[in-house]
Amino acid sequence: MKNIAITIGLLTILASCTKELDQDPVTSKDVSVFLRNETEVEEYVNAVYANLQYNGLYGLYLPALAEIPSDNTFDEVPLNDGGMYGELDLFNTIASNDIIAGNWKDSYKGIQKANIVLNRIGNITYRVDSVKRARAGEMRFIRALLYFNLVRLYGDVPLVTKETTDVNAYFGQGRTPKETVYDQVKKDLTEAVDSLPLNSTQAGKVVKTAAQALLGKVYLTLKDYTNAKKYLKAVIDSKKHGLLANPNDIFSLSNENNKEIIFAVQFSSGINGNSEGSSMYQQFSPSATVSGAKGHNLPVRQLYNMYTATDTRKAAYVGLASTGIPFCNKLKKPSTVIADGGSDFVVLRYADVLLMMAEVENELNDPGTADDYLNEVRVRAGLLNTTATSQAGLRAAIDMERKLELIGEGHRWFDLLRTGTALTVMNDWFKNSGVPITVDQHHLLFPIPIGQINTDPSIKQNPGYH
Repeated sequence: MKNIAITIGLLTILASCTKELDQDPVTSKDVSVFLRNETEVEEYVNAVYANLQYNGLYGLYLPALAEIPSDNTFDEVPLNDGGMYGELDLFNTIASNDIIAGNWKDSYKGIQKANIVLNRIGNITYRVDSVKRARAGEMRFIRALLYFNLVRLYGDVPLVTKETTDVNAYFGQGRTPKETVYDQVKKDLTEAVDSLPLNSTQAGKVVKTAAQALLGKVYLTLKDYTNAKKYLKAVIDSKKHGLLANPNDIFSLSNENNKEIIFAVQFSSGINGNSEGSSMYQQFSPSATVSGAKGHNLPVRQLYNMYTATDTRKAAYVGLASTGIPFCNKLKKPSTVIADGGSDFVVLRYADVLLMMAEVENELNDPGTADDYLNEVRVRAGLLNTTATSQAGLRAAIDMERKLELIGEGHRWFDLLRTGTALTVMNDWFKNSGVPITVDQHHLLFPIPIGQINTDPSIKQNPGYH
């Protein structure tokens, strides 16, 4: 089977350095008297990147939110961890779910930190002006990424784009219409594209193609196919990225930040007292396979069986435990303690861009070009060209390829929402599995955390939740 306020005020930064973004960690520095020069801004920028590592975001919860409700993954033991993952799987998520609370809290922490940098960097003198512009672009990208995820998960959400110095400043604001949130996301990413460099000397930094790829995904989500094509094509035309010949190499610990990776949240084992890794490998491993394995967010057996014998991704992307339960092989076993995983979490990669371009061209009634992009991914996997020719047939073929190519990367639930197929797919899934669960319209959004509503009553709950 398948009590947080958004206005978090002046934060004490508890940041960590990552292996690529090499800076001294910021510890317990008062923001009100910090960020006075380039060195301090650089430290704080790293704190914003480090926020993406938090459990509520790409350290644990966001990949689960974006996969478990779909037909891609399931929770092996729904009662583990108080049932908070099982609720996502069985569509009975409650407003007090710790995953929801953690995701909301850590998203707005990251937004506040990005707002602080953007509020202050204009008054800071940098030795190289292009670096200053790049840092502002990086913060706009991260803020846009966080809001893009929030608006897809919860619908209307409070929009805060100014540094919050008074914890009461935004109480009573309520939720901002999602259309306005999307306008801000597009604005941030457009400005990021204009200010970011094509390359960075530090692996893990946001670059121009990351902003272009994310903006293309935003426009695709909004069904603005012309603009989606513009930005996705810019990524392809940059020649900066490409498919690796062997799928096994994409997620290898010895080959991170390769040419297929457009943006990834950085993790590393054995650094800073084992504090730079993620616990995803442990949490997302089948029960009884490694110490403390919880069996969360595991690929369903049906997905594993969809890979043909000649598909080189079958062993590269999804393994089969001795217990017969599939697991995501994109997460590698840590070299130190089991909860200190070193696998980066890939947010954007080139194969995703090609498949989005295939979708765009198909919706723009150019099936021949759509075929070309789709087949690039298929041929890399050792498969023959697609036989789909009609628009409907290509939609199905692209959807299947995204399932097989992007498993475990936090795309499937968002894909179902974007294509308007979530209700049909999931109700068919449960019916065919003999599970008496009906998914309806209210399940397409998660509940607003109850702690947020209790803190600010102007934040109203999504329909269907209490």
